[in-house]
Amino acid sequence: MFALNTGTIFDITRYSIHDGPGIRTTVFFKGCPLRCLWCHNPESQVPENEIFFWEDRCVRCGDCINSCNSGAINNAANCTLCGKCVEACCSGAREMVGRQITVSEVVKEIEKDLIFYDQSGGGVTFSGGEPLAQHKFLLDALIACNEREIHTAVDTTGFCNTDNILQIGASTDLFLYDLKMMDSEKHEKYTGVSNKIMLRNLRELSMNHNHIVIRFPLIPGINDDRQNIWETGQFIINLNIKKIHILPYHDTGKDKYKRLHKTYKLQKTKTPTPEKVKTVKETFMEFGLQVEIGG
Repeated sequence: MFALNTGTIFDITRYSIHDGPGIRTTVFFKGCPLRCLWCHNPESQVPENEIFFWEDRCVRCGDCINSCNSGAINNAANCTLCGKCVEACCSGAREMVGRQITVSEVVKEIEKDLIFYDQSGGGVTFSGGEPLAQHKFLLDALIACNEREIHTAVDTTGFCNTDNILQIGASTDLFLYDLKMMDSEKHEKYTGVSNKIMLRNLRELSMNHNHIVIRFPLIPGINDDRQNIWETGQFIINLNIKKIHILPYHDTGKDKYKRLHKTYKLQKTKTPTPEKVKTVKETFMEFGLQVEIGG
């Protein structure tokens, strides 16, 4: 029955060591309700397919222009995502981002690395985007992995229906749960949504699931102030969650915005200094939390 259920993904990465324990396969779902200014996967945001344009690969042959009936090469707003320019491009300068895939096809890809999961204690991580935006597809994929005794992790913002995340929790070994900032207005300013649903879902999930790791993206000038760090630590320990991973900001995804004809809005933001990361780590440790940098 799983074969007929399809979802939209934009990548499957093998041999990952940063998305949960051991060596993992990470499946990236397409579509996310948030618009975090620091997002390093802008191709994950909209649920529809998109076209990457790699300017440095373009040989200016003109084949894409000749293949396009809507004039979208010179005006991206006219693009109908027919994919003809991608097919016509001889240099790989145009790439379709996003593809529909069945649960069976996903599981087939995951099973290729079973030997590495067994040796390293790894498994599969469903990430995004927001995997819970495709709740039914995610659930069926998790159940299929459970049947094969593959360790599962879900990397989520928690911005979803509460019943859905609790249902997903029953079939998930580990949650990697994003927690960005505690102030709701500030959260909406920098991510596009309030954090009220996310905090409520984390409370509910923590009462029903014993394996949750908080992921805290450390963004200079946005959420690195002492008050937010302190309030975050206080919130976590009241949920009886013990682990937090600090993810220092980086701008390695900014070139993707150009490929999608989008504007990267944190051009002046720098990677946090080692001293700042250390200070934040020590503050979280004061709450008795187990803290890791990255991962």
